[in-house]
Amino acid sequence: MAMKGCLSVTKYFLFVFNLFFFVLGGVLLCFGLWILFDRSSFASMIGSSTPTLKIWSYVLSGVGILTMLLGFLGCLGSLKEIKCLLGFYFAFLLLLFAAQITVGVLVYTQRSSLNAAVGKYVENIIKNYGIVTNQTELQEGLDFAQEQMSCCGWIAPEDWRRNQKISENSSVNLYPCSCRNLSSYHSNSNINGTGNDTDTSEPLPEQRSGFCTTTSRDNWPVYKTGCMNSIQTFIMNNFICIIGVCIGIALLELFVMTLSMCLCRNLDQNYNKLARYS
Repeated sequence: MAMKGCLSVTKYFLFVFNLFFFVLGGVLLCFGLWILFDRSSFASMIGSSTPTLKIWSYVLSGVGILTMLLGFLGCLGSLKEIKCLLGFYFAFLLLLFAAQITVGVLVYTQRSSLNAAVGKYVENIIKNYGIVTNQTELQEGLDFAQEQMSCCGWIAPEDWRRNQKISENSSVNLYPCSCRNLSSYHSNSNINGTGNDTDTSEPLPEQRSGFCTTTSRDNWPVYKTGCMNSIQTFIMNNFICIIGVCIGIALLELFVMTLSMCLCRNLDQNYNKLARYS
């Protein structure tokens, strides 16, 4: 009787647990599709860039589909006591757990190579910014990252001096608008006597993309920190939270895998629930 009671509790716990995740997956999928088909409205509403929203829409849709699949297998397998569905549920969780461990080990062991590859990718976008038309979405994503993270360039703002428009334009002093540090901008404007609203030598601070002009070629009013340093600082400041979330997810997956395997192994060996639906 005690064993049957434990199995009943395990069965209904897995059902309620996976029902919650099935509903959550549906919400994530709907939200991802909503963003995907209505990106312009979201971009104007939350001030994000369209490429960034496009990436998030794909991420949310993919996570939603995977969560719904796992929830469906867990709900039906536990409630109807179908061993093959519980086996698939365990296999999916095990595969997901192994993939997370693999990605974590690869990121840690190959962090130098990964950092160099990302650096070359970002530097290529900076070099061709405003020149290559098929990189518009990547350029908008770079503008958004620099503005939100208060950084400029990958290693330092000097990365932008390799941009073709900036290096080849000798008549006008250009710098990326998304890098603009408003405090430096206003201080430079006051020093140069251009702090009034009617001045036309520099564009208004509301401009967030493309190139802006400045009176000084060597002293740009931009953030002095590269985006690589900003990302590293963010990770270090939130290192404990990131590790805690990863460990919590891993323990939850191990706990649910253990429950599903225990339920699957202790079901009646002579009673095949699939025969009822065949």
